[in-house]
Amino acid sequence: MKPDTSPLRIVLHAPTAAALIRARNNANHIAADDPVVDVRIVVNGDAVAAVLDAPDPSLDTRTLVCPNTLGRLGRGAPSPLVVLPQGAALSLALMQREGWCYVRA
Repeated sequence: MKPDTSPLRIVLHAPTAAALIRARNNANHIAADDPVVDVRIVVNGDAVAAVLDAPDPSLDTRTLVCPNTLGRLGRGAPSPLVVLPQGAALSLALMQREGWCYVRA
């Protein structure tokens, strides 16, 4: 059997402001350890306001924002943040089905 040589894809889930801090730290560490790994951060809940209030230019391009939480907050997500096409819970499940490794930050 051949080993899987496709790049590893990791999605870090941050539903709270504290989890966002951990997710950003984890993403930076993963990138430093293996720059080929594709890392994304999915934020929902309290983490959405935290990501909007404290941008991180080096990681915002990898950050996916829950549209449901944005709607509840009455806010938009400026570029380079990406708004998910559906809520975070469904998006995370679909990403896992597509082979993304889920990690709760």
